[in-house]
Amino acid sequence: MQRITFKRPTEYYDKQLLPIDEQICALLKQRKDLSNNHPGFPPAEVIANWVKKYNLYENYLNALFGTMRMEEQFNTQVEPTGFKKHLPVLKSVEIGERNYTVTFIRQYENASVVQLLVDWDASNDEPLLLVHKSSRNHFELFLGEQYECRRDGGGGSTGHESTNFIVLPPLPEEISGLKLTFKEFSDHFGDEPTGLEIIMQVE
Repeated sequence: MQRITFKRPTEYYDKQLLPIDEQICALLKQRKDLSNNHPGFPPAEVIANWVKKYNLYENYLNALFGTMRMEEQFNTQVEPTGFKKHLPVLKSVEIGERNYTVTFIRQYENASVVQLLVDWDASNDEPLLLVHKSSRNHFELFLGEQYECRRDGGGGSTGHESTNFIVLPPLPEEISGLKLTFKEFSDHFGDEPTGLEIIMQVE
């Protein structure tokens, strides 16, 4: 997805704030290093204490610490360009009532794109059950430490969901032996695994 170019919201800036703002940046870096890039979230009672101690708004602090968990989403992200070819995969795994499929990998000059398809028979689903089945649990793709796999949107309809993953650097064009591991999470940040793993070995 193309990202909207950031526009500075105001031209005003008090230069007296520079040393404080730089200190904030230094503390963010220190916090990131100390947490080993797992930022977590302060307990509600700690937030409430800081609200009183520093005369701040609770929602403001919640938004601040929530944004800290989203750092990777603000990274300058590569968009696939220069389409080259489709690499056939044609792998399917059935678990429970759902069928998980990867038909091919789109190969670009600067990245690869893997699409996970999820299908199920929704003909007998009650409306509330349909909502539950299409609830937005999220998959992450793992290909090994040498690859960065970024979820890049998806969609769905009755009985069908799809999720795209951008892989950097691009996969080799000979993908025989490649192991695709999809892990399901009930949150956006990968903190709450559901225990479901889909493993596909390319032959």
